[in-house]
Amino acid sequence: MAKDFMNYGAMVQDALRGVVRQALTRVAAQGLPGNHHLYLSFKSHHPGVDIPDYLRERYPDEMTIILQHQYWGLKVTDDHFEIGLNFNKMPERLEIPFAAMTGFFDPSVQFGLQFQPTGDEEAAPRPVAPPAEPASLTTRREETPETKPDGEDKPEGEQRGQVLTLDAFRKK
Repeated sequence: MAKDFMNYGAMVQDALRGVVRQALTRVAAQGLPGNHHLYLSFKSHHPGVDIPDYLRERYPDEMTIILQHQYWGLKVTDDHFEIGLNFNKMPERLEIPFAAMTGFFDPSVQFGLQFQPTGDEEAAPRPVAPPAEPASLTTRREETPETKPDGEDKPEGEQRGQVLTLDAFRKK
């Protein structure tokens, strides 16, 4: 097979990340319509990812967040997005470059995308934690609520989010 000097694979990956960019831009402007909610997976160690150190320690490889009812301050640029989420009742701001994205899934319409690593990252698969509950998120407003999401009364140590793999949602 001939060498791909045009790098079509990278072009396709970039175009598909543009779908995520457009979806998040719409959500930032209009909110999530209907039953739409988004699973966003990203490499936590990718250059440009700005997350609190305790989250990077807990998820040293990959992290998944869910945008549904509880988030605030979503801002989208050409190369990254920023979002406010609550982890263990602590409001945090995350900045995620689109190049760090590994997956995008909207289970309400069974639409998903999976991305290959970009830049200096290895293409070899790494172990991923089994599906679990998503990270806790705060409500979509500027202030954070005093109550826990969905009325849950979990001990403080159990409130931090869990990594989800998109494999659990794929049709086999």
